[in-house]
Amino acid sequence: MSTEATSRAGRTGPAPGALLLCRAEPDSVAPVARLLRERMLLTRAGQGWSVLVPEGGPWLRGEEPVDRVMTGWATALAVGAPWAVLALWWDAERGGYTLASGFRRPVGYIWLTNGTPAGEDEAMRTFAARLGLDPVLDVQSLDRLTQPDPASDARARLRGLLAILTRVGLSLPAGLAPGEPADRLREVVRDRPDAVPIEWEGGWETVRDELQVAAGRRLTPWLPWSGDPKARTLALAQLAAGLPLAAWGLRHRSAGWLTAGTLLLAHGALRVLYDLSHPRD
Repeated sequence: MSTEATSRAGRTGPAPGALLLCRAEPDSVAPVARLLRERMLLTRAGQGWSVLVPEGGPWLRGEEPVDRVMTGWATALAVGAPWAVLALWWDAERGGYTLASGFRRPVGYIWLTNGTPAGEDEAMRTFAARLGLDPVLDVQSLDRLTQPDPASDARARLRGLLAILTRVGLSLPAGLAPGEPADRLREVVRDRPDAVPIEWEGGWETVRDELQVAAGRRLTPWLPWSGDPKARTLALAQLAAGLPLAAWGLRHRSAGWLTAGTLLLAHGALRVLYDLSHPRD
């Protein structure tokens, strides 16, 4: 265990927890989420949104900080999909978010447990732009979350962030809120009739078929087996981005970033293997 992980594991306070919010319907999220190879629960979270609740994670074993893992997972989900992924996380010392979308650099913000802002204001403006929030009213609301407020702790700040996102359709199920214990979060989702368990089933062909259905016509040219030149371009970009991410994850023993890099490499390699096994005339 790293010195940082040991230090965090020995501190008292709220247990680490996390939520993954995807700006897509559950049917589109499920096949991509399975590629993380982590046990999760998936349910609807409003109009055009879904939420993934991890059933475990390296942070629960004291192996890696929750923020680092969630940033890697959000990045891994976003690079293989046309929708944004928002990771909310909290631990004994801090709480915050990471927004990932495509190949763009993730953006995030952090508050200390007592609510003290510890991020850059520009991150909030980038956050608003990428999610299509109102550049005046919503940005003003976000700016207030970056100002000192002795009455608001990190949990209240995250809830304030979620309140702003209701304007773009987000609506978390009752009882599913930042700061709640992990077992409580899982219980809330497990009791919902539309809850879907997410776990790796060990078959790339099954995932491929599910992705084909979930992608629809708009994404079909980008899929590895489409035969379209766009898929080759995307594969080269994925290989170029995946190698340094995977190397960084290995060097720093970061499960989240290692997952992101591995997924990028896997997606890119899938296209290359498809080309080799299906040569053009």
